[in-house]
Amino acid sequence: MSGTVTTSPTRPAPHRRAIALMLLCCLLWSMAGVVTRHLDQARSFEVTFWRSFFCALALSGWFLWSEGRGAVAHIRSSGLPGLISGLCWATMFVCFMVALTLTSTANTLIVNSISPLVTALLAWLVLQSRIPGRTWLAIALAIIGMAIMFGGALDGTDGKAALGMLVALGVPLAAAVNLVTIKKSGGQVDLAPAVLIGAAVSSLATLPLALPFAASARDIALLALLGVFQLAIPCVLLIRAARYLSAPETALLGMIEVVLGPLWTWLFAAETPSPATLLGGAVVIGALLLNELAGRPPHTSNAQSSP
Repeated sequence: MSGTVTTSPTRPAPHRRAIALMLLCCLLWSMAGVVTRHLDQARSFEVTFWRSFFCALALSGWFLWSEGRGAVAHIRSSGLPGLISGLCWATMFVCFMVALTLTSTANTLIVNSISPLVTALLAWLVLQSRIPGRTWLAIALAIIGMAIMFGGALDGTDGKAALGMLVALGVPLAAAVNLVTIKKSGGQVDLAPAVLIGAAVSSLATLPLALPFAASARDIALLALLGVFQLAIPCVLLIRAARYLSAPETALLGMIEVVLGPLWTWLFAAETPSPATLLGGAVVIGALLLNELAGRPPHTSNAQSSP
């Protein structure tokens, strides 16, 4: 009597969980647009201040609860990598909002779309990581998809808008440095405190520009929601997920946020996406699927005979 045992190797469970965490991160990050559409009076730097403030407050509470009297020592233990990562988070938090005051959301997102490419190049230079051909192809397709989604917004770009796009460039550059820092630490240093550092620096930097406050009580409640669920939780989850993903893969998965954002404003803020937005979003999602599916180990079959 004989039997055949077929094995189908798949990606390790930690890698699959990391992808799921990144999808959750993007889901939470993407709520920013639809929530800010419902603000009454808070704008620009005040939005950045309150969002960062509540992020810092939430993480401070978490570390006090989880670490007790050792909370400060735990934050300090992140050392130089934590400081670098924290400054990167602060740069991303501030540059994104400042860019939005100078140029359109579409222009800002176009600049942000180069994040996977910058991350891949920096990882190659600093970490000497070999970037698979499928990832380079996926990065190129994702940038094309973003250009389709928002390319029309570049028509008639003036000096102020160009300055806004230059400021927005700080986001993908800081994101790339941040992801490479996370990978370089190799999981040996807990960089969750870096999100707290970044939120604290961001709130302090924007406080003078946010005064006098104009936010209503409803605005503050919505910005508290963003600070906790759109910054604190997903940013910490990204740090956990990035341990099991390459830096370029993490940046690529993060682009799902840009696809989900217009979807939520369509469903809950009556902003109908254009055909170009739908087509470009499909190209971005297709690029991400290509990168993930092409990287799966091939199925193999091993035959074993038994009496």
